[in-house]
Order: sequence, then structure tokens, then C-alpha cells
Amino acid sequence: MEGKSLNRKWKLTLQVAATYIGTVVGAGFATGKEIVQFFTQYGVLGMLGILVSGLLFIWLGARMMIIAQNIGASSYQELNDHLFGKTIGKGINFFMILVLIGMTSIMLASTGAIAKEHLGIWPQAGMLITMIAVYLLILRGVQGLLLVNSLVVPAMLTFSLIVIWPYLREFTMFKQDIFENTSHTRWFVSAILYAAFNLAGAQAALVPLSTEIKDKSVVKWGAIIGGIGLTFMMFTTHFVISHFPHAFQAEIPMGQVVKSSSIWLGWLFLLVVYGEIFTTLIANVFGMARQAKGVLRISEKQCVGFVLILCFVIGQIGYGRLLSILYPIFGYVGLGFLMMLAFHKNKIISK
Repeated sequence: MEGKSLNRKWKLTLQVAATYIGTVVGAGFATGKEIVQFFTQYGVLGMLGILVSGLLFIWLGARMMIIAQNIGASSYQELNDHLFGKTIGKGINFFMILVLIGMTSIMLASTGAIAKEHLGIWPQAGMLITMIAVYLLILRGVQGLLLVNSLVVPAMLTFSLIVIWPYLREFTMFKQDIFENTSHTRWFVSAILYAAFNLAGAQAALVPLSTEIKDKSVVKWGAIIGGIGLTFMMFTTHFVISHFPHAFQAEIPMGQVVKSSSIWLGWLFLLVVYGEIFTTLIANVFGMARQAKGVLRISEKQCVGFVLILCFVIGQIGYGRLLSILYPIFGYVGLGFLMMLAFHKNKIISK
């Protein structure tokens, strides 16, 4: 019996880790655009930046989820009220809902871009198909969130292993002129900002998930393993793109990498990109629906539908334009959350 219980515990831990990874990665991560912008452009210093971000994902990701579990937070609003106090927390939560709506609209718009550019269909059709899939999965609650990430994240990690394999004997990125057109501190600030906006966005799904999972060790080790997995994926993307300097300015840097490989790898890349977008999308909608349920006083089904329709309308602005306008703002909004998460003195009584 103890063996079965231990196996179930580790299965749940890995599901939490997969959900953490799936919540953080998205359109920008999948295409390699974020990795180039925040890390690769700094050469070997970008590698150090990945280690900094990775440590923050491991440390503060676990800290966020354990605090949420200990205070019994059912939504990110309750966590922010605990960290900032109710007065400041109201302002933070208002800003957070704007950030999450913007991020989710970007994710949804990107599925339309994929449908148009790679499948040759009407972009709104791609968005609508994705909305239906998200709606049906979220109605399954936390189990739906764990299920989709348990299926998609292993494919992401497998893809990372496949693309890095041919380059393991080469370390050309360490030969780059690391100080050309960069300051000695910009890489560090970039690494902090990257962890900040991702952790701030991830709380929407990870806070209610942490509360529903009663075992603290599952939450803790799930966050730690998830943080390690994120670090590995950042490293592989950075390492491979470093071998293709001409891809730095491309809208989809990883697309330039797979072009030099086989056709099947290109289709696998497309599936992985969509999967990474989908996992972030379902996590954000799940978190916002939980939040909206307490404010709008309507059923969870209606909340999910309302959030999806709102993001569909905003998504008509277009993926590229939304990305360029909103992502820089997200980094600085998330920085405040990261600082409070790291330095707030928690008065927590373990349950």
C-alpha cells in the first residue's frame, strides 16, 4: 500500500511540475523570440542570465505555491492581498487582471496566426477551435489542467532534446564577443524581468492549483522540478539558436533552426509551438475564471465563456502588435510582485 501511495504522490508531483512548465511557456518562449530578446543577444552572459532566471523560477515558484497553500488562497487576489495588504492589493489585482487579459489575448491571437500561416485557414477559425477545446478542458477543473500539461509538456521536453542533440559537441556560443553593444549589467536586469513577468502571470493558475493539492511536499517538489525543467528548456533554446546568428532578428528564431532539419521536425515544432501556447492559454483562462466567479457572481461555465469571448475580441488587434505593446509593460508590473514575494515576511501557520 505504501508503494502505491508513493507512486501516486510522485505522479501528482510530476503533474504539478508539468503544469508549472506549461503555465510559463507560451508563444514567445516556443518560437524562441523571448529567449533571444532576454538572453541570447548577450552571448555567454545570456547563459548566466538563464541560470539567474532558473534559480528564481525554482526558489520563488516554490515559495509562491507554498504560501498560497498555507493561507488557503483560492485565487491570485487572495495571495496578493496577503503579500501587499488589502489596500495596495486591490490596485495590484486590478493591474494583474489587465495583464492576464492582455497575455491571454496574445496567446489566443497567436493560435489564429498559426492557423493562417501554416494551415492556410481563416485565423478566426483557429481561434474558435482553440476556444472550444479550452472551454471543455477547463470544465474538468484542476484535473483538466493537470491532464493537458501531462500530455503536452513531455512533448516539449522531447523536442528540446531532439534539437540540441546535433550541437552537443559544439560550444560556439562561448566564443561570441559577449560585450559587444551591451552593458555589463543589462543581461542581469533582463534575467530578473523575465522571471518577474512569468511568475506574476503564472500565479493565476498556480495559486488555486496549490490550494487544491493538500500535500505540501507535492507542491514544493513540483515547483522545484518544474523550475529545473524550465531552466533546461531555456538553455536548449538559447544554445541551439546561438548556432544560427542570422535567426536573431527573425520573428520565429526557432523556425530558422528547424528549416535546416527534416520536414518531420518542422511539423513536430509546429505541434510543440501550439501545445506551449495552449497550455499557457488554458492556465490563464482557468485562473481568470476562478477570479471572475467571485466578482461577477455567475457560474464557472459562464465565467469561462465570458473570459474567452473577451480575449477573442481583444485578440482581433493582432498577435504582433499586442506582443510589442504589452510584453515590456508586463516585465515591470511583475517586478513588484517578484520583490514582494522574495522579501515579504510571511506570518504563516502551517496547516
